[in-house]
Amino acid sequence: MIDVHCHLEQHELYSRLEELVPKWEKELKNVISSCAHISDLEKTLEIYNRFKPFIRICIGLHPEFIKDIRDEDVLRVIKFIRMNLNHISAIGEVGLDYHWVKEPELQEKQKELFIRFIKLAKELNLPIVIHSWDATQNAIEILESENMQKHRVLFHLIQDKDCIQKIIQNNWSISIGPGIAKSKTIKKIARDTPLNKIMLETDSPWFKQEDIGQKFGEPINVRIALEEIAEIKHVPIKEVEYHTDENAKAFFRL
Repeated sequence: MIDVHCHLEQHELYSRLEELVPKWEKELKNVISSCAHISDLEKTLEIYNRFKPFIRICIGLHPEFIKDIRDEDVLRVIKFIRMNLNHISAIGEVGLDYHWVKEPELQEKQKELFIRFIKLAKELNLPIVIHSWDATQNAIEILESENMQKHRVLFHLIQDKDCIQKIIQNNWSISIGPGIAKSKTIKKIARDTPLNKIMLETDSPWFKQEDIGQKFGEPINVRIALEEIAEIKHVPIKEVEYHTDENAKAFFRL
């Protein structure tokens, strides 16, 4: 199994990596950590250098922080990506967030920032990982306008089932997390998406599994999504594991 999206720079995980990583290595092939805030750039690179090649990294700016993002912040992140290109597996997470950001002027700023990162991903031939909470249709329109149909695009933790067919038509991918166990919408998304377009994620340290006493989410929780997808699609767990692993390896060039 491969967790294609988590946040190892967050304190709950970062402070325990020495004990947690050996445990994860017993069950997982890779863990991909997404740096989404400018204050975590160096910490994310340090995590990569400590635990590569098991841990890989993505770098971006989360749209939720748009109010506080200055142009010099964007330039710094872009420079960091260029300088560490050989260590970075993708641009992300980047995109749009209309759930937390309601102001139209800030949503427009999100779109401008999103386009800058799309252009960077194209220039550097890096895949791009998309955050699109309550904004998937707009995200798709922007990606299409930037001619990203043949580029490696991953919508992480997508919840907009009405957009799935368009994502599939554009040859893009989605990642599904443990939330599928409790969400009818995500179950339908898994049902309607072919296995060759699905990857597994946890968004750890969020989505802790309280029923088993977890104090924070961990990458090994991808098994929850794996088992749910297998049940929904009426296929063996090993088949889902094989396809989601191969999808991740091809997408991130692991």
